[in-house]
Amino acid sequence: MGIIPQLSLNVLWSIIFFGLHSPFSALIDIATMWLSIIWTMKLFYRISKPAMCLLLPYILWVSFAAYLNYSIFALN
Repeated sequence: MGIIPQLSLNVLWSIIFFGLHSPFSALIDIATMWLSIIWTMKLFYRISKPAMCLLLPYILWVSFAAYLNYSIFALN
């Protein structure tokens, strides 16, 4: 997994959530994206710890977005 699948999942999330109005499908997409980021962080850790640390804000942001996505799904 690299940056291209994450970028694709990120774009797909916007289409699913805003375009298709499907919070549940978007939640599945963002969970997949979250796992992809964690996998990339593990790979980066072996090569460069500073590079892995640069992904921390990204995983925090996606975690917050997932929480918001789940909240919208649960409220509907």
